[in-house]
Amino acid sequence: MVFAAADDRYEKVPARRVSDSGLILPALSFGLWRNLGDEKPLANSREVMLKAFDNGIFSYDNASNYGPSNGSAEETFGAVFKSDLKPYRDELVITTKAGYHMWPGPLGEFSGRKTLRGALDLSLERMHLDYVDIFYAHRWDPNTNLEETAVALDSLIRQGKALYVGVSNYTAEQTAAIVEIFKELRTPFVLNQVSYNMLHRSEAEDGNLLQILDDHHAGLVAYGPLAEGLLTGRYLDGFPADFPLHRTNAHIAENPAATVAKLNSLNAIAADRGQTLAQLAMAWLLKDRRVASIVFGASSIDHLLDNIKVADNLTLSDEELQKIELILK
Repeated sequence: MVFAAADDRYEKVPARRVSDSGLILPALSFGLWRNLGDEKPLANSREVMLKAFDNGIFSYDNASNYGPSNGSAEETFGAVFKSDLKPYRDELVITTKAGYHMWPGPLGEFSGRKTLRGALDLSLERMHLDYVDIFYAHRWDPNTNLEETAVALDSLIRQGKALYVGVSNYTAEQTAAIVEIFKELRTPFVLNQVSYNMLHRSEAEDGNLLQILDDHHAGLVAYGPLAEGLLTGRYLDGFPADFPLHRTNAHIAENPAATVAKLNSLNAIAADRGQTLAQLAMAWLLKDRRVASIVFGASSIDHLLDNIKVADNLTLSDEELQKIELILK
C-alpha cells in the first residue's frame, strides 16, 4: 500500500526556528539511536517512523555508528525513505553524524578530513540520499587540529552533500573555538547536539553554551531527554544498580535514593498538570527557545504518541518552574 501522509500532520507538533537562521525543526525530532536498527523488524520500524511523520515530526536524527550494528539504523531509515518518504524529501530534515567508531582501523573514528568525507558518503549511500540537511561532527577530536575538522565540514557543504553543519558533545569552550573558524569560512553552522535533561544539566547550562550558540545564530538539540527512561513513571519505586545509563548520565546513579526522591517529586508536579513525568520532562526542556528540538526514540506507536502529547501543554508557570528548580538542586 502506497503511503500517503496525513493532511493535518503539521497541526500536531509545533515547529521551532533555530535562532534566527533559516532552519526550522519540529519541537520533537525522531532519533534512531538504538530503537530501529538491525535488531528490530523493518515492518515495525516503518510503522513507527511513518506515524511520527503523520504527527508532524519531520526531522529524523541518525549517526554512522547507530544500530546497534554500525550503519544499520541508517539502513533502516534508508529503506523506509526509499519506499515511503522520498516524495516528501523537501519537507524532511534528515541529519547524521560521524566521529565515533564506524569501521576498522585508525581512520574509522574521530574528525579528520578523510574520515568525515568517507563517513558522509557511506551515510548518503545507506539512506538513499543526495544530501543531508545537517551533518554533525559527533564528538570532540583531541588529536586533530580544529581547523582541519572545520574545513572538512565546510568542504562537504560546498560539495552539496550537506546544507548545514553542526557539532555534538562539544563543550561551550570547544563550541566557541570552532564557531570562530566557521565564521571565517562562512560555513552555515546551526546546532550543537548535547545530552540534556532534568537530571543532567551541566553540558548545556555550564559555560554559557546556550547563549554562545544563540549569539552565533545557532541552537541546541537535546538528546537523552528522558535519561534512558528514568524520567518516566516506571522507576518511581527505584531502579536497578545495573540500569543502562548513557555515559553522560552515569552520575545520576551515584545516589539512587536521592534520584528516586526527585523522580517522585517531579511526578507529583506532572500529575497536577495532567501530564506524565516524561511529558513534563520534555516540556521543561522546551521552555527555553534556544533549545531548538528534542531528540527522542520510540520503538512502538503507543510510546511515540504518548510522548507527542507533550505538545498539548508546553507552558510552565513561574511557580511550577520554581518548584522544579528546588527539586533539582
